[in-house]
Amino acid sequence: MPTVITPINEDENTSAAQLLIANKNLALQIIETKTREAQLVIANAKLVFQNKEKENRAAELVIANQELVFQNQERQNLAEELLVANTQLEFQNKEKQDRAAELIIANQELAYQNKEKQKRAEELIVANTELKFQNIEKENRAAELIVANQELAYQNQEKQKRAEELIVANTELKFQNKEKEKRAAELIIANRELAYQNQEKQKRAEELIVANTELGFQNEEKEKRAAELIIANLELAYQNQEKQKRAEELIVANTELEFQNQEKEKRAAELVIANQELAYQNKEKQKRADELIIANEELEFQNKEKEKRANELLIANKEIESFTYISSHDLQEPLRKIQSFSGRIFVEEYDNLSAMGKYYVERTKLSALHMQTLINDLLAYSRTNTTQRKFVNSDLNQVVKEAMEMLKDDLLQTDATIEFDDLCEINIIPFQFRQLIQNLISNSLKFSIPGQKPHIIIKSNFVAYDENSTQNFKLKSDYYHISIKDNGIGFEAEYKDKIFEIFQRLNDRKNYSGTGIGLTIARKIVENHNGIITGEGELNQGARFDIYIPAQQ
Repeated sequence: MPTVITPINEDENTSAAQLLIANKNLALQIIETKTREAQLVIANAKLVFQNKEKENRAAELVIANQELVFQNQERQNLAEELLVANTQLEFQNKEKQDRAAELIIANQELAYQNKEKQKRAEELIVANTELKFQNIEKENRAAELIVANQELAYQNQEKQKRAEELIVANTELKFQNKEKEKRAAELIIANRELAYQNQEKQKRAEELIVANTELGFQNEEKEKRAAELIIANLELAYQNQEKQKRAEELIVANTELEFQNQEKEKRAAELVIANQELAYQNKEKQKRADELIIANEELEFQNKEKEKRANELLIANKEIESFTYISSHDLQEPLRKIQSFSGRIFVEEYDNLSAMGKYYVERTKLSALHMQTLINDLLAYSRTNTTQRKFVNSDLNQVVKEAMEMLKDDLLQTDATIEFDDLCEINIIPFQFRQLIQNLISNSLKFSIPGQKPHIIIKSNFVAYDENSTQNFKLKSDYYHISIKDNGIGFEAEYKDKIFEIFQRLNDRKNYSGTGIGLTIARKIVENHNGIITGEGELNQGARFDIYIPAQQ
């Protein structure tokens, strides 16, 4: 038995060891499998990401190819137009050559005919007939030339008509602008009339209070007179009793009674007059009540109009917010793509581009940069309408320093000098006023005279309003006057209002960059402060901008 049991235990131990090794190998293989599965998942994810990147690049390449195809089509169209023009020019040259050849042949025939005249007198009639035929042909050609001249004159008339139509369109546009100004003036007059009506209503209300006071006083007088009448009646009864007792006082009592009767008549007459006055006052009160009802109806109508305008303003603000969102997201995204693609083409394909190709790519980059500047300026203009207006007492010296810090590179590049000292403390919207000062300084740097260092002077002072003074005050209250003067190229006096209109440019874009919105933003910021901005200038003598801001907001 022992010799049998021992080998069996050794085999079992060996099998268990082999099974344990096999399990370990199997566990390692499972771990390896899971590791490879994880690596495979990562590889698949990377492959998916790479496929997406390839698809994006393919989409970008398709867009670039489409743009390239569009440019090639444009070039082909231009080439075809050039070929057509060359063909027409060649046809005209051929026509001229044919006519010159015909003229040479006609001259040769005429010379031959002159020679034949000397030889053959009998062929004179035939020669004359041919000469007449040639004259008829010349007349036909002359008639064709006249028709061509008439067509040219008709085309010139058509051009003249179109020019006149353009003049009429410009006249209509000016008329529409004048109409807008008239409507704005009418709105101002309507607001003044509303203020006047409110003052009249206040006066009538005060008169009504005075009338009520007078009526109360008259009622008190009537009560006093009624009390006096009761006393007089009591006295009369007392006198009748006294008549029975004191006959000797009858004359005196009669006299007193007569006097009292006269007083009563006077008081009765006064009472009649008082009643008439009361009736008249009641009529006046009724008239004023009717006027007050009409005024209330007008005021209610005006309030409804104000609510409508407020709703329209809310809708306009929502549209501006929508425009701001579109400008900041939907418009700038394709613009960034254009800048990115043009930059990559210019860098990666620089050696493969022709001179014209490099020029076109450079022009594309500049146009995209100009478009981005325009969008940013439009966003800045829209923010001046939609941002919250929180006024804070601010040191104008600090505001100017912050604006200069924003323009530090431009100031160093132009070597500009800015003078300002002891400026006022003013109640403003800080970030908007900093944008205002920055725009005006940037405008002075941009339009400086080439070869001359820009010199900018900023001043401010407080102006106390006096309605009894003959001085010409810009505002009907105390205000601060801020002036910014430079030594730049200036502008003509006739453009002092036009420069504040949106997209209005007085100078060539090639020489002076910009979008024509900077001064429009400046005017809007000043209007947000309930102020006024004006501009004065002279060619090559600089410009000055004056800002008037109310002291109390």
